[in-house]
Amino acid sequence: MSDPARRGGTVLLEALLEPLARVEADAGSWDVEFDSTRLLQGPGRLAELGEELRRLGCGNVLLVTDPGLVAGGHVDRARASLAAAAVDCVVFDEVTQNPDSDLVQRVAGLAAGCDGIVGLGGGSPMDTARAVNFVLTGGGRIDDYWGNGKAAGPMLPSIGVPTTAGTGSDAQSYALISESGTGRKMACGDRRAKFRTVILDPELLASAPREVVAVTGVDAVSHALESYVCTRANPISRMFAREAWRRLAAHLPAALTPDRAARPPHHGPLLIGSHLAGAAIEQSMLGAAHACANPLTARHGVTHGVAVGLMLPHVLAFNARVAGEAYAGLAATTGRGSLQEQLDELLRVAALPRRIRDCVPQAVDLELLAAEAATQWTATFNPRPVTAHALQGLYEAAY
Repeated sequence: MSDPARRGGTVLLEALLEPLARVEADAGSWDVEFDSTRLLQGPGRLAELGEELRRLGCGNVLLVTDPGLVAGGHVDRARASLAAAAVDCVVFDEVTQNPDSDLVQRVAGLAAGCDGIVGLGGGSPMDTARAVNFVLTGGGRIDDYWGNGKAAGPMLPSIGVPTTAGTGSDAQSYALISESGTGRKMACGDRRAKFRTVILDPELLASAPREVVAVTGVDAVSHALESYVCTRANPISRMFAREAWRRLAAHLPAALTPDRAARPPHHGPLLIGSHLAGAAIEQSMLGAAHACANPLTARHGVTHGVAVGLMLPHVLAFNARVAGEAYAGLAATTGRGSLQEQLDELLRVAALPRRIRDCVPQAVDLELLAAEAATQWTATFNPRPVTAHALQGLYEAAY
């Protein structure tokens, strides 16, 4: 590996350095795919964006981001790197939370002639960038790619630059896009849609408000905990999930301290933890907490990380009958009590709402939410089978 590739810290997934002897034995059959994503980690690595695009053969790219990243100066830093490498760009900076299929179509219409794509931001810009790649290279609408493996052919080289430590979108091959008109989440995935390069620059987290760090951090925690016990979990995904949980549990509380000056040393570990949790999902799946969270977001506008945080403690309690031993093993990696106790403490520090009624003032039809949650793909991978009736019970416990 060349010296420039190693500059600034970890390049390959740090979890792979963990001895394989520590991975659980698995009596069943399983399969995973390790992709060739190049991972650049360390302070200031955003400056290498233009150089990296040139390495991928790109000279005219689409940069997808949101207004907050413009205000924070991160888009200007990205553009400066592109200019230094003589890479032209078209910037779309109007991505909103929960991007829908109409937005994807709008962005794709601006990107004709681009030979690469950059997603700069949280999960929404990165999902939008990945979704646009489907449409630019295959035509039609993103709705046509709902499911897996539907890319029409080779896709444009793309780079993900996360500015929050939570969604794990930078490690995944799926774009989560809301269906215009219905709000239903469409998971559009293909191995060819993965980012060719991911830049983990902890300096990009410095401007994130505490509330954003809390919401995205809880989302990352949910990815680690659900992927660790889902029915598609395997030794590789558990290795990623375990290492993600270890980092997130250790560094999220310190990253939420009121003392802003004390937060930066924890941003790097959070970014890596979030990426590893995303990699765990990529190699396995999620569960009932995400199945319940999506209808809360679609019907009542509850921010995804908040919705997952509302449901996760109750899902852990529900799953304990079949996943208790696995939860105990995960809790032992930090040695600070049961997993439920550790999660409760993280949620307390994050200061997120703990009841549905605290963030949805109007009457809530829990039966309708449960019926919709039962149709979510992630529900089918929960370690303890769930029915609409069981999911309603989870909503009632969280209400």
